[in-house]
Amino acid sequence: MTRYDDDIDASLQRLHDEGRYRTFIDIARERGQFPHAVWTRPDGTTKAITVWCGNDYLGMGQHPEVLGAMHAALDATGAGSGGTRNISGTTVWHKQLEAELADLHGKEAALVFTSAYIANDATLSTLRTIFPGLIIYSDALNHASMIEGVRRGGGEKRIFRHNDVAHLRELLAGDDPAAPKLIAFESIYSMDGDFGPIRDICDLAAEFDALTYLDEVHAVGMYGPRGAGVAERDGLMQRIDIINGTLAKAYGVFGGYIAASARMVDAVRSYAPGFIFTTSLPPAVAAGAAASVRFLKGVGGQALRAQHQTQARILKTRLKALGLPLIDHGSHIVPVHVGNPVHCKMLSDMLLEDHGIYVQPINFPTVPRGTERLRFTPSPVHGPDEIDRLVRAMDALWARCALNRAEAVA
Repeated sequence: MTRYDDDIDASLQRLHDEGRYRTFIDIARERGQFPHAVWTRPDGTTKAITVWCGNDYLGMGQHPEVLGAMHAALDATGAGSGGTRNISGTTVWHKQLEAELADLHGKEAALVFTSAYIANDATLSTLRTIFPGLIIYSDALNHASMIEGVRRGGGEKRIFRHNDVAHLRELLAGDDPAAPKLIAFESIYSMDGDFGPIRDICDLAAEFDALTYLDEVHAVGMYGPRGAGVAERDGLMQRIDIINGTLAKAYGVFGGYIAASARMVDAVRSYAPGFIFTTSLPPAVAAGAAASVRFLKGVGGQALRAQHQTQARILKTRLKALGLPLIDHGSHIVPVHVGNPVHCKMLSDMLLEDHGIYVQPINFPTVPRGTERLRFTPSPVHGPDEIDRLVRAMDALWARCALNRAEAVA
């Protein structure tokens, strides 16, 4: 097996040489203390840290209503679901969760998957079975799960330049008017934090008789009066045919889903291998997710969303005041451009070891080469002291590493 071992070693060494080798940080979140956690170093010693790169955007992973629902379901039914949804894995908790999600998005039905990645992959790859000859028009910066789903489904695809509605129009106009079409895009692109032109794309979809598929993964729970996402905020939910979302970010639990018409959901449920052959979520997880969705629909969710936006604005304002190259498109995501994988990893390591601040470097292939960054995700539970420590640390390390300061990127 030496020949194979050599190839493995060489492939890993390439990552080290390029500064792209990913290091997992062992952390233990403390209930009631998030964003504070404990980091266990490779040598077994520990250090108190503050998590600044988590996707539990609103701290719902520790909310008492979520934990209470999970405890109740766990005590009532045990740990696992017992099978796929078709084979003993459908419970009242799964049905309740899907009902909450359908209501959230104003759709007839919803379908829960084990993750939003699987929901995207399984749905997009299955749609060509449902619609023979389907042409999919995909934004160039769509998430890897959407790209994989489009690829695995086979058939015709068109990639339009990121958020370029004019280019999308050209592609739509160049194809057979009779061919079935679907436009796949996101409401918030998580690496830059910019918004998709939902209204303009919906207008094109209506003009060219195309379906719309919107990934709201980084927006559900975060935007709109009830937390249904950017499409709800902008009054456009009813113009979207299929909405994809996650239960693992703002909702603080685990899993993904689509919401659509009852007919569409039934077809995906009946044909998608990624749904049919996968064991369903544990009932306790489904119960916790339903409780989180239910809570964030109400006044408690509205207060958390407002507080979250305030924290994001404060952090962006303070980092801009330092002259750091911040990418700011008005969303809750706060990326600071570094532009070099080695520097990015070095900054991340020094923030962790010297300042107790945990933020993972974002390198290729997650972002294009030369656009490496640190991506901060403030939350309502990051208080003034945490923000102050982060800003002071970034100021000191930027100077220590002799990195250029620049005007904020609008």
